[in-house]
Amino acid sequence: MKDGDNVGKIFCLMGKSSSGKDTISRKLLLDEELNLKPVLPYTTRPMRHNESQGLEYHFVAEDLLTHYRKMGKIIEQRDYATVNGRWSYCTIDDGQINLAQDNYYLLIATLESYKNLQNYFGALNVIPLYIEVNDGVRLLRALNREKQQLEPNYEELCRRFLADSKDFCKQQLEDFGVQKYYSNETIKECISNLKTDIVRVMSFY
Repeated sequence: MKDGDNVGKIFCLMGKSSSGKDTISRKLLLDEELNLKPVLPYTTRPMRHNESQGLEYHFVAEDLLTHYRKMGKIIEQRDYATVNGRWSYCTIDDGQINLAQDNYYLLIATLESYKNLQNYFGALNVIPLYIEVNDGVRLLRALNREKQQLEPNYEELCRRFLADSKDFCKQQLEDFGVQKYYSNETIKECISNLKTDIVRVMSFY
């Protein structure tokens, strides 16, 4: 699939853990003016108590991913060695994305998955939206969220927090062509800025 072949675009919402991506994604998807379509990723990690099947993710077993892999349907996959074993996250070509129909999509991604999506759908068809939050604020948010889990996993929280510092360092962002950051110190202002740029992209194409 080459750049410019399609009218629709994919917006990739990225950021370190606890930067507010889930909340921002939900609010943008609820905006009727934007009419963004969600792209649900697949994961083998356990479902959290405040999550629902088919809402945040498709929570699946490893054998289903193996099935899609044999069919050549996996667009991108990331594997993480967590304190609870290996967890996989991936985007699958299961019919959710059809850029030829003038659809605009929103998904939460990492830098790696963002690049793989560009390789699959074309660089001009995949737009980065990077959320930035002060590390101290993020850590407090992460701790508060973990406290609400039935079985808090602070060791995994720390692993993710440290890994993010490397995965989303300034050099990495520059290498992947991510130049604009959206501060989420105030979520209302952050969403307003995101919406402005999303509408601009829609109007340009």
